[in-house]
Parts: sequence; structure tokens; C-alpha cells
Amino acid sequence: MIRWFRCTYRIPLLLLNAFVGLPILLLMLYPWTNKLTVSGERVDQWIVGLWSRIMVRIFGLKMQRFGTPLPGAVLFVANHVSWLDITVLHSQRWMGFVAKAEIEQWPIIGGIAKRSGTIYHQRGDNVSLHGVMHQMLDRLQNGKAVGVFPEGRTLSGNGIGVFHARIFQPAILADKPAQPVAIKYGAKGSAQTLMAFGAKENFFSNMLRVLGEPSRVCEVHFLEPIAPNEEGRRKMADTCRQRIVDCMAMQ
Repeated sequence: MIRWFRCTYRIPLLLLNAFVGLPILLLMLYPWTNKLTVSGERVDQWIVGLWSRIMVRIFGLKMQRFGTPLPGAVLFVANHVSWLDITVLHSQRWMGFVAKAEIEQWPIIGGIAKRSGTIYHQRGDNVSLHGVMHQMLDRLQNGKAVGVFPEGRTLSGNGIGVFHARIFQPAILADKPAQPVAIKYGAKGSAQTLMAFGAKENFFSNMLRVLGEPSRVCEVHFLEPIAPNEEGRRKMADTCRQRIVDCMAMQ
């Protein structure tokens, strides 16, 4: 009963953000906004952050940031728990994400992801992966931040999977740092499994379930960055993963 009560006031807010906030956001994501700034930040990037902060609040998340995201060209490397991860990270710092191609078709999220610089990858397609790597390298060389989920997909929330090393190659070629980011849903990560996709859940069923969840904190930990590693991308990937694992284990 309480779950449905939460939905009765969150769903109208979600629709308002989708049908009023989203068109405004998309209007502000045209090239002419690149030259305008708000508080030292580009207008298009600022509006993405504002929309994302509203979005996560609608889902009952109270953001807490630990550490400081690096400025400029950085490869942000995060654990992957929920479809909300991109919005959570955008609420803290603008970055162009690498994401699976299916997200482009998702309602609400797909529209903002496409216009806010998401690089789409068709999983299992080596030609697509080559194009993704080229776009990542180009963005890093041009001073832009890129966000990736090296696990490649969301898991159950019970642990962190192996980090695919290839995704770190653009940072090495561009000579740019990688900064690990640990996302913890609930105090000290107590709600990871609740936010993750459940068995046989699709996007809509997960969204409705999460929308009815009680309000909780969401911790975003920007950890110690890692310089391009002379030992190669595998070492860089393993170091990023270990720092996130260590952060998740902190009580």
C-alpha cells in the first residue's frame, strides 16, 4: 500500500519532468549553447546536471558526493548497478557515456542520453567497438570527459564483475587519467540489490518498482585517479576495479 502511495505522487512528477523538463533540456542541447556558461559551466552541461538532479530526487535518491571529480579530459570508470547510474553520475559531473545501443530506444532516458553525448555500442559487434574506441579517443584528445562501465552490463548488485581492459586503451593513447567512481545505493551500499534488475525484470517493471521504493541516500565516491599505466591497460583496469571494490567494502 505504501509503495503505491509513493507512486501516486512520483509518477506525476516523473511525467512533468519528462514532458516539460525534457523538451526544455533538449532545446538547450543545441550547439549554440556551447558558448554560454552558468557558474563557469557550459549551459548545455549545466542543464543536463540540473535535469539529472531532479530526476534522481523523483526516484527518492538523496545524493551524497565524496571526493572530487577531476576537471577536463578524464576517463571516469564506475561500477554498474542500475539503469539510473548514468543519471546519478550526470547529477554530479557532466561526461559523455559509452552505453549499450538499446538505451537509445528507452523512453525519457534514451532522449537525454542521445543528446548529451552518449556513445552507443552494439554489444558483440567488433566493428561497433572499434568505432566506440575511436570516438572515445577523439573526445579525450579534445579535452572532454568520458564515462564507462567496464563490467559491460549491470549485474545483480551482489558484487563487481571483471573490468574489460580494452575500454582503457583510449585513455592510454590520449595520455589521460582514469578516475574510479564507486556508486553506492543506500547507506554504505545497502540497497545495491534493490536497485539492480531483478530476475526477469525489464526496464518498465524495474522502473515502476524502484519508483515505489522508500527514499534513500545514494553515495557517489570519486576515488584516487590513475595515470596512464606503462604496464598496460590490464593493470590500469585491475587497479581501478580494486579501488572501487575497496570502497564498496568500507563500512
